[in-house]
Amino acid sequence: MSFRWLLIAIIAFVAYTYGAKAGHGRYKEIANYFGSFWNDPQVKKARKTAKKNVAKARKVAVKKAEKKFS
Repeated sequence: MSFRWLLIAIIAFVAYTYGAKAGHGRYKEIANYFGSFWNDPQVKKARKTAKKNVAKARKVAVKKAEKKFS
């Protein structure tokens, strides 16, 4: 059991070391990429559609629950 934790600690240390080498510049690059993806018009439209679908499904679920438990 302790071998597993030692292995996890070593992997975490190596991952942290390589991540630290990437530095702040790489972090900014990745953050900008995801920011541009999140703000893409098609993604915004998909999020809006998903929110509408969730709201509709929520209303249906509430009605079914009210019928079942009342």
